[in-house]
Amino acid sequence: MTGEHSSRQYDADLETLRSKVLLMGGLVENQFHDAISSFRSANTELASAVMASDDDVNQLEVNLDDACRQLILKRQPAANDLRTVMATVKVITDLERIGDESTKIARIAKNKDLQRGSLIFNDYETIRVLASKASNLLHDALDALARLDEKQAVSLILQDTIIDHDFSSVMRNLITYMMEDPRTISSALDTLWVAKAIERIGDHAKNIAEHVIFIVEGKDIRHTDYAKSKHGE
Repeated sequence: MTGEHSSRQYDADLETLRSKVLLMGGLVENQFHDAISSFRSANTELASAVMASDDDVNQLEVNLDDACRQLILKRQPAANDLRTVMATVKVITDLERIGDESTKIARIAKNKDLQRGSLIFNDYETIRVLASKASNLLHDALDALARLDEKQAVSLILQDTIIDHDFSSVMRNLITYMMEDPRTISSALDTLWVAKAIERIGDHAKNIAEHVIFIVEGKDIRHTDYAKSKHGE
């Protein structure tokens, strides 16, 4: 009975941890959305709110890391259970870094209104598609995490390759703007940093999908062609 009680308590603790991680995921998803919105409209108040919310995300990372350590010490999980906790720690790190990248975007957006009169190209349109794809990838990665959907996770890993390709296209376009008209250099560089932050958010979302596969199948697929091989089946 003691073992059964301990197992039930562990399951309850793990479910509480999962719920809090998904809450953190929702916060960083909103943070990214608001950061892009602030860049589109040069809304300095919204940008400031995104930057301020990063403190909450950072505190969640600290609290959840501690909860994972306590779970390991108190419950001493083995095999699959330990794997889940290890992957959860990595998910927490990726979520915090998504928050950092969103804060970078907001910081650029906060200063954007000072340059609006000099804009010759539409900086938001330049990154709109890239931002949309990264946002969808993040949302779906969190959904795959919530449902532990390994098949969805595999498909998301392949989507990150598309985002990387789109980032390269954005970079080439911005370099062309700067070469053809030096007046665009300042704005184009800011837009390039935003695009790079978006591309990094896509990378972290892909990482979350990889962690889902690790939880479900026990396979560390980082730096492999696992997704391509599964897709070809």
